[in-house]
Amino acid sequence: MPSGGVRSGAGRPKKISDIKPENPADTKRSRNWNFILYPESAPENWRDIIDETHIEWVESPLHDQDIDPTGENKKPHYHITLLYPSHKAFEQVIELVCRILNQPIPIKCQSVKGSIRYMVHKDNPDKYQYNWNEIKCHGGADLDVLCSSTHTERLQIQNDILRFIRDNDIIEFRQIVDVCQDSGLQDWLNVLLNYSTISINAYLCSVRHQFEHGGKK
Repeated sequence: MPSGGVRSGAGRPKKISDIKPENPADTKRSRNWNFILYPESAPENWRDIIDETHIEWVESPLHDQDIDPTGENKKPHYHITLLYPSHKAFEQVIELVCRILNQPIPIKCQSVKGSIRYMVHKDNPDKYQYNWNEIKCHGGADLDVLCSSTHTERLQIQNDILRFIRDNDIIEFRQIVDVCQDSGLQDWLNVLLNYSTISINAYLCSVRHQFEHGGKK
């Protein structure tokens, strides 16, 4: 799991110096850190508290539909990714996360893009799919920059879009844009508007031309 740690509770060490990461590698300094935040145990102004650090950070939609292995609902929580401008030690991060916010132990972020995609379970189709448009960026964080796709990924998205157009008899550019907006397909929308507008429009024009002349789509 890209973000999280030990669930907060009565067994938490009272002293910051007593808190140890589950993974010894997390003692090393890192710019980016993940943690799970449970609203029930966080200060009401927890967002303001993080904002006051003046760092970039990303907040997931509220995870209130997650199911644990026993089949029971997990407690509502957020996934948070902290993006520091310089490397921070584990001890510095837990001061904010564990002492001030009263949350589980943070872990080092191995992939910012992967962590953000996990915020909506984008690569986990067996889990509840949250709305990409409900991801919130703070402190100047830019979701498009943080989750920019590679050339290979864009080609795959273009292929998926073209297949969707064929399978759903779409003939207008607006139709596919509306689908992306209504379904929260931000990666599709990014490719459509920033990388493939001309080529997708040309394809749709060809579809309309063939259809108008009695051909099969």
